[in-house]
Amino acid sequence: MTLQTIWFLLIGLLLIIYAILDGFDLGTGFWSFFVKEDREKRILLNSVGPTWDGNEVWLLTGGGALFAAFPQVYATVFSGFYLALMLVLFSLIFRAVSMEYRSKDESTTWRGGWDLAFSLGSPLPALLFGVALGNVMRGVPMDAHHTFTGTFFTLLNPYALVIGLTGFAMLLMHGGLWIWMKTEGDLSRRGLGWAKASWVALIVLFVVATAMTFAMEKHLTANFMAHPVLWIVPVLAVVFMVMTRVCMGKGHEFRTFLWSALTIAGLMGIVGVSLYPTILPAIGHPELSLTISNASSSQRTLGWMLGMALLGTPLVLFYQGWAYKQFSGKVQFDEEGY
Repeated sequence: MTLQTIWFLLIGLLLIIYAILDGFDLGTGFWSFFVKEDREKRILLNSVGPTWDGNEVWLLTGGGALFAAFPQVYATVFSGFYLALMLVLFSLIFRAVSMEYRSKDESTTWRGGWDLAFSLGSPLPALLFGVALGNVMRGVPMDAHHTFTGTFFTLLNPYALVIGLTGFAMLLMHGGLWIWMKTEGDLSRRGLGWAKASWVALIVLFVVATAMTFAMEKHLTANFMAHPVLWIVPVLAVVFMVMTRVCMGKGHEFRTFLWSALTIAGLMGIVGVSLYPTILPAIGHPELSLTISNASSSQRTLGWMLGMALLGTPLVLFYQGWAYKQFSGKVQFDEEGY
């Protein structure tokens, strides 16, 4: 089970990195809807423009890693969540195109249309990713062949929606902090205000989600009851949330953003320790659940893929670190590009 556990952790790490990096992109896109001045909209686009495509590499890598390491989970999830994933895909496409095409014409109608695409194409993935995660935590109906037997509306259950809204609030806070850190003047102050409001929503939704988990999804608490040391993960997540708000009050922009990133890691860490060794529970039939043992590839495949990951991941981290260093600091207005 060693290689299976390593890949469970590695896929979780890839998704955490994606949530942290593309999370502020998605949050910034949502808040751009409340920005009216053309100049300020351009500044927000410039703040995410140089790095957004590199951020999404982690989503592709996570999906590819899931396919390689746990192909049965990939098949069940991607077929069962097909419509939701198509909505995410088209949203991400329109969001990307809007950033590149907005400045190609000075027409108000042209720019307004692409601004709308950017504003709507950002929150939809942020919400749907959370709803998908909620369904993974809750479990899905599947038959003996591990085929999803529900419908699109099966996925819109109360628990998954609450988890989706919790993740949505988390990314809105992250995006607000990014705006605070990367812009100046009134726009920066508004970013901080948006982050504070989102933090309150996150705390409320986190409490609701926790209560629903203990009341309705007892399989998610079994690991904590069997291994009390695991409680350190949710405790740390709460500490990270509190420190995020403390640093907001002290005006430490970059430090607050780091605490927000740790909050995302902590909350997603709760999901990981709640599920392990299960990856996708089966509602009503625990024996049909997909686990790291019955859904994994061969040992040889896992071993070769791990070697490739150990070679490739540092390269991605290096070039992304270089990109962030090149575009560090406050964003200046530039009509033509980043």
